[in-house]
Amino acid sequence: MSISVESISKLYGEQKALNSISFNVDKPEIVGFLGPNGAGKSTMMKILTTYVQPTQGTAKVNGHDLNEKQHIQKSVGYLPEHNPLYLELYIKEYLSFNANIYKVSKERINEVIELTGLTPEVHKKIGQLSKGYRQRVGLATALLHDPDVLILDEPTTGLDPNQLVDIRNLIKTIGKTKTVFLSTHIMQEVEAMCDRVVIINKGEIVADKKLSELRDEQEQTVIVEFDYRVEDAFLKKLPKVKEVTNTYDFVYEITFNSSEDMRSHVFDFAQENQLKILQLNQKNASLESLFRELTGK
Repeated sequence: MSISVESISKLYGEQKALNSISFNVDKPEIVGFLGPNGAGKSTMMKILTTYVQPTQGTAKVNGHDLNEKQHIQKSVGYLPEHNPLYLELYIKEYLSFNANIYKVSKERINEVIELTGLTPEVHKKIGQLSKGYRQRVGLATALLHDPDVLILDEPTTGLDPNQLVDIRNLIKTIGKTKTVFLSTHIMQEVEAMCDRVVIINKGEIVADKKLSELRDEQEQTVIVEFDYRVEDAFLKKLPKVKEVTNTYDFVYEITFNSSEDMRSHVFDFAQENQLKILQLNQKNASLESLFRELTGK
């Protein structure tokens, strides 16, 4: 178990940022840590990287308790939400400074520069870089000592669409052999990268499931128009139907308890019962709508 969290709570004065949350992360696995602003994501990440102590509860990272700070920090690569950088240093200077702290070889500097796509900008000072490239420097720093666990707080912030694809592919590659625990507000990135999601709201976990399971639980609505009115009860004979609504004239919205594309079933049903379809469209519930439902947004 790469990350194990047991009943962690964190209070700032009277405000409870985390309320007795528990979860585990295996290796290799990419887990998306989702929640609205103020839900407690960054606090949890700071606890796992030993920068903040919990008020209650325990956690282990790579088998080390939170009080074993040096062991955890040596085996974890951390990219915080507000990426702290020395803007007056050149990229290689900054990475060399961190390489000395971690006691890693200079060859590793060139490896992470290539890995994170920094080569075109390597001659620049960090202060001259765009926000996206500064984010890459932070990710390169997190990878420098080849950690077993990567904890990434909003790793794709400020990246343009092309950079997003590059970093997404890099994280997916890393996740084949390492543990990646990341937070993001970009739902498409979660669906593209993650094996599992942990959703937190108001300091409490409201979902912890594999992405495939969440997709399976999503409802789906098919909009179909026939050439004449059909009884709702008749359409309820379709498989996995939850609800049928006649929205207007001969148009119906059929809600299914399934993530499978049910349009083919509606088409076959119409053919079998000699119904003519004038339109057939699909409305899918996305991870974003599920997120909004669970977090009350």
